[in-house]
Amino acid sequence: MTWVPACKLDDIEQEGAIRFDHGGRTYAIYRAPDDQVYCTAGLCTHEAIHLADGLVMDFEVECPKHSGVFDYRTGEALRLPACENLKTYPAEVIDGEVRVALS
Repeated sequence: MTWVPACKLDDIEQEGAIRFDHGGRTYAIYRAPDDQVYCTAGLCTHEAIHLADGLVMDFEVECPKHSGVFDYRTGEALRLPACENLKTYPAEVIDGEVRVALS
């Protein structure tokens, strides 16, 4: 597992998300209300829409196309039409920089 610099914490609004592309893959990085950061696969499991463009609130992200909802801390699909969980990745903040652990 390699820790990859993704962005600055200040690049992400509180209760917001940012798209991060690396190694030919897309990820979404979320900033929780308590300033913790989380990372998931960046595309909805229902129709491959970028989740960073969705509504982020209360530890959940809503897909902007069909309103499927995921818990971004665990990747769990919470509302149809999303029924497949998202892959999650460890994330941390070091000196204001968000890093994601990718394999």
